Amino acid sequence: MRILFVAALAASLVVSFVSGAAALTLKPFKDELFAYPGLIAREDGGSRLVVDYRELRDINQRDEVPERRVKGEYVRLSVRSAQKDLSLKTAQGDIRHVAVGKPEGALAIVVYIHGQGGSRKQGVDDFTFGGNFNRIKNLMWENGGLYLSPDFSEFGPKGVKEIAALLDHYADRSPEAPIVVACGSMGGAICWRLADDPTVAGRLAGLMMLGSFTSNDFAKSAAYKRKVPLYLGQGSKDAVFPVDTQEAMYKRLKGANYPVRLVRFETGTHGTPIRMTDWRDVLNWMLAR
Repeated sequence: MRILFVAALAASLVVSFVSGAAALTLKPFKDELFAYPGLIAREDGGSRLVVDYRELRDINQRDEVPERRVKGEYVRLSVRSAQKDLSLKTAQGDIRHVAVGKPEGALAIVVYIHGQGGSRKQGVDDFTFGGNFNRIKNLMWENGGLYLSPDFSEFGPKGVKEIAALLDHYADRSPEAPIVVACGSMGGAICWRLADDPTVAGRLAGLMMLGSFTSNDFAKSAAYKRKVPLYLGQGSKDAVFPVDTQEAMYKRLKGANYPVRLVRFETGTHGTPIRMTDWRDVLNWMLAR
């Protein structure tokens, strides 16, 4: 009888685990429009992709006004009904941020950290960057998740404390939610510092670097020890952060059997990964782990 009981308990745990994992698989949203337009190379079982990016097609044919307003079929504006511009009082001061989706009981949390000259408004702009921010907003809303786009005072320690306080607030309200932090350009300074924070790293399900820089110290971080999945998206003609540094980091981590992906957008420039990264593909890879 004891053997039967243990077997039944094990079976129920497996069913419970599988059900939970299924709940964290994001359902499609305009996948056919946001899929990578073509692959030049696919290596390491799909961990390294070289995407055929072309400005004339992927900006000029996609946007009504190039780089300012995407065509209407790429967006769904009803998501604005789930969007709020908020201010959170914390020990680090008031943190202005935009929240889209479930502020409590979220199944997953995605946070976008803007780069130099940006603000919380960048990460919720429906029409710039080819409608890709509208897509992540809809993906989280449709799947019972929460998407956050915050302001912060600096890219140094104070800004990191502010973002950590924001994450702590929402993690307490959705304690089971895996958290993915996506950092654009200079926002990478926040991502790498968060990776070093044991409390934050313990909650992370993934880090996404979108046209950002690399870290020589990542292998010493709390996130590395937990094998938090890392995504590197980079344009091959990025004049701010050369793609060679991302290629080198990818090679080091892959050689150490670390969960890392690199998507190289051939001929893409600094903002290309924010426009072209397939949010659903990357997030489903991270959440599945």
